[in-house]
Amino acid sequence: MTAAQTIMTPDQSTRAIELRTAARLLEPGVGRRRFLTTTGAAAALAFAVNLPAAGTASAAELDARRIAENPFTLGVASGDPHPTSVLIWTRLAPRPYEPGGGLPNGRVEVRWEVARDERFRRIERRGSVTAHPEFAHSVRADVQGLGSGRLYYYRFRTGNWTSPVGRTRTAPAPGARNSSLTLAAVSCQAYHDGYFTAHRHLAAEDVDVVFHLGDYLYEYAVNATGGARNYTDRTLPAHYNRETQNLEDYRLRYALYKSDPDLRAAHAARPFVVTWDDHETENNYAGGIPENDVPPEEFLLRRAAAYRAYWENQPLRTPQRPTGPDMTLYRRLRFGRLAQFDILDTRQYRDDQAYGDGWRTPGPESEDPARTLTGATQERWLIDGWRASNATWNVVPQQVTFARRRDVPADAYKLSMDSWDGYPASRQRVLAGAEAAGVDNLMVLTGDVHVSYAFDLKKDFDDPASRTVGTEIVTTSIASGKDGADRPANWENQTRANPHLKHYNGRRGYALVTLGTKEARADFRTVAAVTTPGAPVTTAASFVTEAGNPGLTPA
Repeated sequence: MTAAQTIMTPDQSTRAIELRTAARLLEPGVGRRRFLTTTGAAAALAFAVNLPAAGTASAAELDARRIAENPFTLGVASGDPHPTSVLIWTRLAPRPYEPGGGLPNGRVEVRWEVARDERFRRIERRGSVTAHPEFAHSVRADVQGLGSGRLYYYRFRTGNWTSPVGRTRTAPAPGARNSSLTLAAVSCQAYHDGYFTAHRHLAAEDVDVVFHLGDYLYEYAVNATGGARNYTDRTLPAHYNRETQNLEDYRLRYALYKSDPDLRAAHAARPFVVTWDDHETENNYAGGIPENDVPPEEFLLRRAAAYRAYWENQPLRTPQRPTGPDMTLYRRLRFGRLAQFDILDTRQYRDDQAYGDGWRTPGPESEDPARTLTGATQERWLIDGWRASNATWNVVPQQVTFARRRDVPADAYKLSMDSWDGYPASRQRVLAGAEAAGVDNLMVLTGDVHVSYAFDLKKDFDDPASRTVGTEIVTTSIASGKDGADRPANWENQTRANPHLKHYNGRRGYALVTLGTKEARADFRTVAAVTTPGAPVTTAASFVTEAGNPGLTPA
């Protein structure tokens, strides 16, 4: 939708006025971006996103024994496993669909326990953490001193309440010669498009870690019946039936999503490694440039709210905590000698999409060698990390399609300006960096497009016979796009136009990838429907790629 087509409700109009008013607090002589991340931030952000000026210790302590309803309605989660530590998370919200989660404006002490067994007879670590109202009563504990490559169970307690039990696993020791690792890749879970049935199946899979590749939530309105879920047994509050704009909007939207029992089950079953795409903030934004025609300072205030709510609601460590509209989300995880994961952020630092976004004929604007999808700093960090890597597999979990993807098998083709195709020089620098670093087994994990793809990555996409330099596994959506189809309408065009495309399926689901010392295997798991609950899961296709010999073949 273009700016001219945007229709704002009275509530949205009021929030836009508030954002513009906050933006006008900018002090003369201070750059807008610098203002929002330095001395002037407190006043503007307090006005626009309801951050208390006195800081995180401002609220009085609540007596947790007086919490009369279960505060653990949003479940538990763990994330970013290290060899001797893991991050565990929960958020207190006895009434999750209400602003503030149904708790007063006070801080609450929460105890946590990590054990070797599900019944907590062998407790390894315990401690306490404070749930601050300034962080939506979310809590996280970076549990240290754990054994490498081990399974653990964890839970939280406050007052008379105990959380569900979560299961997590630490990474192998840095020098461990581990022989196998199974991961799941998921993305794009639009609540209003259907049930999270795939997450329920994922919770039962035998995987070590889950990579969520973006679009954890959508900013779009969700009506009283949950959109395509078509509820008949409940009515969602009216405040969900509008686009998210401010901090409370985003917090409430996370509460809606995390109230889904299938998503909670997946989080409780395995550690997640998360990165965002666009809808956690706004569709197809690029760096500080919004989708619609609003002042940049107004958008950065919205981005600050979205980033803060993202951190509050995900199992992320303190280094990822945002400052204003800035958040360092790209990071590196190692799983012994078998795998190194370089998790990217392709939204926060990118140049604007060429030719006004969408599918366009490539040309001088998109092919400008100075264009970047990752930003120069992240690009250097990625390539330097490859130079230092001793892993068998170098895996890059990220957001948008990496391989070239022509729309039709003709000379007059178009490419997606929102994907790496809109930034081909950036892609070429990354591939050249991998080659210079001696990366033999490059694998890119991707979400975003609501379909499953399997690609060979070519040294020269114009020459199908050129050397294959890696593989790309694109996971379909959890729910976005509703039920989908095995063969979408453009299936024939895309498969004919892209000889390096080995698989294309449009159903919902997730991808399983098993990394071994000799080969990697990808299984594309799909469900037939998400607009009705309970569909079974099947394997749509499976592929393998040999270590040292990149290229996908049917399993």
